[in-house]
Amino acid sequence: MILMKPRFFIISAISATFLFIACKKSADNNPNPDPVAAVLNLPATPFNYANITQPAYLNAPNILGQINTPPGNPITDNGATLGRVLFYDKNLSINNTIACASCHKQANAFSDPDAKSLGFNGGLTGRNSMSLIDAKYYPNGRFFWDQRAATLEDQTLAPIQDLVEMGMTLPQLETKLKNLAYYPSLFTKAFGDATITSNRVSLALSQYVRSIVSFQSKYDAGRSTFPAAPAPPPNVNFPNFTAQENRGKEIFLTPQNACAACHGSETFTAPQEKNNGLDLVTIDRGFGSVVNNTNLDATFKVTTLRNVELTAPYMHDGRFTTLEQVVEHYSSGVKNHPNLSPQLRLPGGQPRLANLTAADKAALVAFLKTLTDVTILTDVKYSNPFK
Repeated sequence: MILMKPRFFIISAISATFLFIACKKSADNNPNPDPVAAVLNLPATPFNYANITQPAYLNAPNILGQINTPPGNPITDNGATLGRVLFYDKNLSINNTIACASCHKQANAFSDPDAKSLGFNGGLTGRNSMSLIDAKYYPNGRFFWDQRAATLEDQTLAPIQDLVEMGMTLPQLETKLKNLAYYPSLFTKAFGDATITSNRVSLALSQYVRSIVSFQSKYDAGRSTFPAAPAPPPNVNFPNFTAQENRGKEIFLTPQNACAACHGSETFTAPQEKNNGLDLVTIDRGFGSVVNNTNLDATFKVTTLRNVELTAPYMHDGRFTTLEQVVEHYSSGVKNHPNLSPQLRLPGGQPRLANLTAADKAALVAFLKTLTDVTILTDVKYSNPFK
């Protein structure tokens, strides 16, 4: 027994040493998991949202003058990162089934391929979900088809509280997000501390949405051969365009066809609401209802045409399923609504009809397709970050 005792202690000491090393190795391999990394695929250094390099013509004074970013909410990389997470998080709906991205799908240029979108309880929205691309370039800064939201910051919280769309109250939203372990550090990076408020949710979502800009289409490649502003005259061809696409560009930009009158800048949007003669009488009051002004009945926000090839169905009610139908409307179908916008009215008061030939209609559609920017459809910094 006396001889065995030292051996026993030696063996015990060795065993304890191995146990310590094994436990340490186990601890090193299984540290307390990062709550962000556990559920999100985010880069160690945030993506660039704040200082995206765009072509020179998109930095011209008239384009910069369209930007609706308020002084108190500039885009930051960490703020837009938080906004991206919130945008794709189904926890923003009452039953965890609907996210902002449910109705604004990246593959469809952040629009919905259905005429009306599905809410958390199976209900349908009142209007089509428009594309969010180039949202920051709508000059008057109002949002929704009827422009009932005075700012993008107001707009971002409305679907969350809508009884059809996401069904939450703002207190419920705040409580829910505070109980999700991945948000405190994201809010800290975005705002300097971990305080979670609905106002900060609004600010982050707005930063993310305003960061979604398009400038890598076939049109942009052609436009870049004429880097100065303004754009060259309608009859100046882009070298990378087909003859049909150049003809379509000419039709689009020719004043008497009125396309560019409402979609005239390089962002292909308009400064205010319009009535484009969809109906002879008012069916949906649109902005007129918001401001209680019958002279603005049936007027709606003019969305960008960038990526329009991918945002069907078209118009506020999704009535047109193809670009060909849209072009035909402006060629032969504009109705003489009392509030028809001046751009679509002849001097004598009748609707302005483009009366295009079959070849010119096809050319106009071909031009509209040059506005498609496929890179934005797969860009990871705009994609779903959840694992």
